Amino acid sequence: MPSVAVLAAVVFAGLWIGVALNWSWLTAADTSTLGRFHDFGVHHPLWIRLWRLVSDVLSPNVLRIAGLVCIVIALIRRRKRVAGFLAVTVIPAGLVTAVAKGVSDRPRPETALTHAASSSFPSGHALGITVGVLAFGVLLWPRVTASMRGPVIALGAALIGLVGLSRGALNVHYPSDVVAGCALGLLYYLLCVLLVPPSVTQT
Repeated sequence: MPSVAVLAAVVFAGLWIGVALNWSWLTAADTSTLGRFHDFGVHHPLWIRLWRLVSDVLSPNVLRIAGLVCIVIALIRRRKRVAGFLAVTVIPAGLVTAVAKGVSDRPRPETALTHAASSSFPSGHALGITVGVLAFGVLLWPRVTASMRGPVIALGAALIGLVGLSRGALNVHYPSDVVAGCALGLLYYLLCVLLVPPSVTQT
């Protein structure tokens, strides 16, 4: 786990420095990828609607609502450790995003195909879904049978990938924003696990 945390920190820090210093190769990769998405999206309205739906259904606000519901259920069942874990992971993820965005203050892509508030780096959607998938996943993991663990991991990875892809397809985030959001989300999640170890059995 320490090596994963170090890798996540290096990825996020590297991208943040790259954005701050306007590394030419990073800018070129970001704009080239968004250009392809934009050119396709402007001629296919249904494509845009699809990715708007993905972004809305798996948005940070929806994840926070789901987290609040699970916290209430956990408290009713007197699963205090479960409630506490969700309270420090899923719920404050928006604050982590706000702080990171405030530090970088990167403007949104000018080619955005839908409205998006605040700054661009890192992606709050990517951060939120990464924290959410990991937090809910680790709580459900003991109840997942051995034969289903592979599909569950694949589903979690697919959800993170879909959200990240949606933000690029809508041109509201550069690819580096999405990768940075996932890296920071993973780093924050690992910090929460260290401070408030999850438990589905302890009350």
